[in-house]
Amino acid sequence: MARNVYGLDLGSYDIKVYDKKKDTIWKEKNVIAFKDNRDRDIFAVGDDAFSMYGKAPSNIEITFPMKEGVISRFNDMQFLLQNLLKRGRQFSRGSEYVIAVPTDVTEVEKKAFFDLVIHSTAKAKEVNIVERSIADAVGLNLDIQNTKGIMIANFGGETTELSVLAGGGMVLNRLVKVGGHTFDQGIINLVKHSHDFLIGRQTAEVLRRNFNVFTGDSDSILSVAGRDLITGVPMRKPVSIMLIRAAMKDPLLECVKAIHSLLDRTPPEVRKAIYENGIFLTGGLANMPGLEIYIEQMVGIKSRTALEPDTCAVNGLKRIIMSKDLRKLTFSMIEDNYRWMR
Repeated sequence: MARNVYGLDLGSYDIKVYDKKKDTIWKEKNVIAFKDNRDRDIFAVGDDAFSMYGKAPSNIEITFPMKEGVISRFNDMQFLLQNLLKRGRQFSRGSEYVIAVPTDVTEVEKKAFFDLVIHSTAKAKEVNIVERSIADAVGLNLDIQNTKGIMIANFGGETTELSVLAGGGMVLNRLVKVGGHTFDQGIINLVKHSHDFLIGRQTAEVLRRNFNVFTGDSDSILSVAGRDLITGVPMRKPVSIMLIRAAMKDPLLECVKAIHSLLDRTPPEVRKAIYENGIFLTGGLANMPGLEIYIEQMVGIKSRTALEPDTCAVNGLKRIIMSKDLRKLTFSMIEDNYRWMR
């Protein structure tokens, strides 16, 4: 019998973990800080490393091991995960793991998530995979086995995952490379070009989160810190909500077009059920007030946001781990179907 069971939802910027033994969910930033020397010694990981982002000295390198939803720095990601699991949390070797993976990625990219744990010092007893949209649906407490059609839109840090589910499985999916980072970079660029004012990514995120972009007053203004590009002097300048709306317009339209495209490819019976059941919004970006109203108006289908959209998938993993019936939704990449990848 396994010593413990962990549910892992590895996002581009956040790691969410369910610990069965303690029955707790915790999350940390998916980032690692190295000393810029020959050995690349580890300086900090997780939230501690992220607190240095944008203000680290020149001898410290801040790295995000994941890019656009998939693992881009395997060894860094493996070290980071092992470090976070062990740090003050009574980590158990020989445990089982259930990992949520992105939908519209290659089998090789999915297997990287599997290898991340199975070939680590954790000495996992068993590793199973479940697609993130299915974990989201379970976390939303939907009857995934009997539904005739639902759409899940997971708005994440670097990607938006769109999935059509029916009869307990995936019908169609699409990964759109638009996420929180896209919006933040758009805000940085527009503030730079319109005000000759340079702001950091964390400041752009504050603007995105604090402005009620979809339903707020058009006269709203926030004062933020940055650097004047003409004088080179640090100062504060006012930024209007209209500027933030303009920066976010094109990425949002790209997501809407992708939803329309997916609906056009959806079988008629399933599409009919989606119009009845609606679109469910999950992921950290779904916390933006008014996003569901925007999607509903642009797509023409009622939209609902999960109660805790940023932890919806890991809550789904918790339910999957606790239920023998839901465990059937997972699969292992050491089964015969994946023998060619060994």
